[in-house]
Amino acid sequence: MRLTRYFLPVLKETPSEAQIVSHRLMLRAGMIKQQAAGIYSWLPMGFKVLKRIEAIVHEEQARAGHIPMLMPTLQPADLWRESDRYDAYGPEMLRIRDRHERDMLYGPTNEEMITDIFRSHVASYKDLPLTLYHIQWKFRDEIRPRFGVMRGREFYMKDGYNFDLTREDALHAYNRHLVSYLRTYERMGLQAIPMRADSGPIGGDDTHEFLVLAETGESEVFYDSAVTDIRLGDREIDYDDHAQCRAVMEEFTALYARTDETHDAEAFAQIPAERQRSARGIEVGQIFYFGTKYSEPMGATVQGPDGKPVPVHMGSHGIGVSRLVGAIIEASHDERGIVWPEGVTPFHVGIVNLKQGDAGTDRACEELYGALTKAGLEPLYDDRDERAGGKFATMDLIGLPWRITVGPRGLKSGVVELTSRRTGESEELSPEAAAEKVIEIYAPHHRQAEHWEPMAKRSFHTWL
Repeated sequence: MRLTRYFLPVLKETPSEAQIVSHRLMLRAGMIKQQAAGIYSWLPMGFKVLKRIEAIVHEEQARAGHIPMLMPTLQPADLWRESDRYDAYGPEMLRIRDRHERDMLYGPTNEEMITDIFRSHVASYKDLPLTLYHIQWKFRDEIRPRFGVMRGREFYMKDGYNFDLTREDALHAYNRHLVSYLRTYERMGLQAIPMRADSGPIGGDDTHEFLVLAETGESEVFYDSAVTDIRLGDREIDYDDHAQCRAVMEEFTALYARTDETHDAEAFAQIPAERQRSARGIEVGQIFYFGTKYSEPMGATVQGPDGKPVPVHMGSHGIGVSRLVGAIIEASHDERGIVWPEGVTPFHVGIVNLKQGDAGTDRACEELYGALTKAGLEPLYDDRDERAGGKFATMDLIGLPWRITVGPRGLKSGVVELTSRRTGESEELSPEAAAEKVIEIYAPHHRQAEHWEPMAKRSFHTWL
């Protein structure tokens, strides 16, 4: 994308309503615009990050064997009356009455609807196990929406639901989701720690929240510092292997890590003093096992092996897709702006032309742009007729992980400058070597990496 053709309404000043870093930077970087309290339009760059995160979530759900679908935002109130949650949910639920005087609601979650879909189409234990999920907009009428997309009223969320014949099978689904979530967050450059949590209005006895440590987190958390040393990494996980998934779950949850709602001061005191930590955390996901809480009152049964009806065991599993955009910024920024991890960056690399209109620099930038694009990457080419300082400030603010700077002086020696946004370190390389290095960096992140063609010795001119 050429910046002269892109819609990127960056702001020099921070809007007064922004209280935390992610809200300030999302507004300044032209990612969102508030339309009402807790409701935002996602502008092009913010939308690109949102879709990058969504793609990772889909890929990891598919890897775990979960099946995507899509449910509507509006739901009939009668389904929620069946589960006795319509009145119990509280004022956070936006209740609506249509022209036929039927009670409706803007879904804050989908346990009732997915249970209705299941009971309408699944009759035998032979169709189990089954996990369905969707990514859809939700609405919760927060009394004080704040912190931008971190606590908005409208939000984009992945919620999945497992249906199993037995408690043992359902707990395997719980463990499987925990493993898949760990991989999902690590691909986004985050360490999200699973912590024993409270189930809230969803219900159930088994639940873990995934929290990213950050000063602006809403939750107070208590944990053993050793938990921050554990990574899933590149392990090969067989999601059908009950023992392997359980072992990962036990590894990541054996050490003390709890939110303030479930904090046990006596158990916490047993941790060696030098490893006791309290901090703030941002919730970015939660998994639940709630057994037959919804299947029994709503009649979601299957014919068991003995021919008798059996209520299915269920769980629900959510990831805050839109909230993750803010959480990533909270965890990855500096005084100049955002620092995107490679897995979620809106553009893979920025190209800065230091002398727009100069034949040599224009040609070098165009060929870099073309080669990177042909390799499957999305560069952002700052081709504006602006001063270098302004271009650098924009690139720092929007936080692309890598920048290639092209200027007449460097081209006389046959080099451009490749700069890491995270470390600030730069190196001078030939244009083709700079492009090759960027391509190699992104190979693990690119879904079609195996189809990339080597770029070596492509059509670069020599500028001497």
